[in-house]
Amino acid sequence: MASHLNSNSDTPTNGASAGFTFRDLPKSNNFTSNLPPDPAFPTPVDSHKAPREALGPRLVKGALYTYVRPEITHSPELLAVSERAMEDLGLKPGEEQTQEFKSVVAGNNIISWDDETEEGIYPWAQCYGGYQFGQWAGQLGDGRAISLFETINPATNTRYELQLKGAGKTPYSRFADGKAVLRSSIREFIVSEYLNAISIPTTRALSLTLCSRSRVQRERIEPGAIVARFSESWLRLGTFDLIRMRADRPLMRQLATYTAEHVYGGWDTLPSKLAPGDIKTTSLNTATNVSASTTEGSGPEAENRFVRLYREVCRRNAKTVAAWQAYGFMNGVLNTDNTSVLGLSIDFGPFAFLDSFDPTYTPNHDDHMLRYSYRNQPSVIWWNLVRFGEALGELMGAGAGVDEAEFVEKGVKQEAVKELVERAEAVIERTGEEYKAVFLAEYKRLMTARLGLKTHKEEDFESLFSEWLDLLEEHELDFHHAFRRLGRVALKDLETEGGRKDVAGLFFAKEPPMEEGAARGRIAAWLAKWGERVREDWGEARDQERMGEMMKVNPKFVPRSWILDEVIERVERKGERDILPGIMRMVLDPFRETWGWDGETEERFCGDVPKYKGMLQCSCSS
Repeated sequence: MASHLNSNSDTPTNGASAGFTFRDLPKSNNFTSNLPPDPAFPTPVDSHKAPREALGPRLVKGALYTYVRPEITHSPELLAVSERAMEDLGLKPGEEQTQEFKSVVAGNNIISWDDETEEGIYPWAQCYGGYQFGQWAGQLGDGRAISLFETINPATNTRYELQLKGAGKTPYSRFADGKAVLRSSIREFIVSEYLNAISIPTTRALSLTLCSRSRVQRERIEPGAIVARFSESWLRLGTFDLIRMRADRPLMRQLATYTAEHVYGGWDTLPSKLAPGDIKTTSLNTATNVSASTTEGSGPEAENRFVRLYREVCRRNAKTVAAWQAYGFMNGVLNTDNTSVLGLSIDFGPFAFLDSFDPTYTPNHDDHMLRYSYRNQPSVIWWNLVRFGEALGELMGAGAGVDEAEFVEKGVKQEAVKELVERAEAVIERTGEEYKAVFLAEYKRLMTARLGLKTHKEEDFESLFSEWLDLLEEHELDFHHAFRRLGRVALKDLETEGGRKDVAGLFFAKEPPMEEGAARGRIAAWLAKWGERVREDWGEARDQERMGEMMKVNPKFVPRSWILDEVIERVERKGERDILPGIMRMVLDPFRETWGWDGETEERFCGDVPKYKGMLQCSCSS
């Protein structure tokens, strides 16, 4: 086996403003320093000295990760890099052109580990489980993802964990090969950076590498690839699920404490509960934080710090799913192992964006029950969060006694079980109301902005939001074009019934709806109500300013499934390379009118969906 290059540098040699090389990037291993390793390889040296094949699939108990190095990639080819990701990690411009960068993101260079001294930061793969399609699936884990190190960008003070997806087998690969195919890697690379560009919380993608000598068997034999991706945390709800199923009480407390102290930055950052009067009108700023030592109230409703952790995880996920709904994004497979403790969009398989508005659409062709359809995403994320509440149930249900020595060592006394269960169930129920409130507040905020309004009135939800979506659905109008084109509508064009009906034609594709007259009439009626609300918020004189603000929140470019399929075809089958940096211009700045790349392709990618290419589905295989 080819050897990995060696070095470890925790001290930067150049300023943060200039950016770092990969080698000089500040590195740490917070995750592996604070949580228990695989007992079969308790130290990095144990893993490093073991044959690579000895690190393969098996059950791992009492641990949250295994030290495991990436497999060597022969003849890798760096296909694309995200400039935005480079900047956010603190890497200097041009670093991606160096051989060291290319070898690191291909898994061929562990620059944080020194072979000679056997010291430094060693790569690892996480252990977790999950519910898949509502059924317990047992141990899952990072079957093809290997984390290299953590780093903090000094300019933003944000910690990220850099990870390679498709870098080889781990103990968690089960019956798989540890590889990722080029098809799915292109999809993840693009969507990760696109979601970030439209301000939806997400994991990120740094680079895309083709493993040119790798042939991977899926439905067919496909070329392999590696995505170098990063996140503030890769912890999932499924991490807690597995510990709960194994009844490992000490590890549950340890993981929950780690999550609060190291992922969220401390117990005192977590929110207290909302007052009953705030539930219907909440925003995330409503709740206040409380110190780590306090327990709110006493008796059955007493809340401790683990309740505050649960509450914050639920709120983060509520905000993210609200953004998915507002922007027409579907993950496609929202299992608990694909649900982040930070509320990030994570693990992109059969994802898609809506074309025409259809709430029953699922991009996953294996999702026959529509469990993960557009309309079901808010409820299925809550289902996942209830499972998370069950995992934290004993800690939350203990109330003020959560730190008593006997409870910590032995658990709840038999006579106190009923009270503990009732308290935990009450916490989950109350948090469910907060989840709904935060979801609706964020959804209303985003939809208000997308429709060009400055304020939200209660009647807007029915008269504008719901009616808008209903007419999009009934007349099979394009979800994304509708918002963007609405931003080009001037108030002066809506002064007469005839003018409004003319404007209605903007929302049709080349082939108008079957009932064009009825569609024009219904859209015109909605435009009348919308125009009045715009005048109320902006006035006539500031209409151009309003139109400009709408362009900032309604992207012109959306990486739809048919576009991704074309990119994959051109890269994989036709050997084109220029399309990736070109498409990334659009991905990283999707609100522009033009990108200076290929005008014809830009307009085609931003135009109507080609016939028979709308609302596509794909499988989970990648």
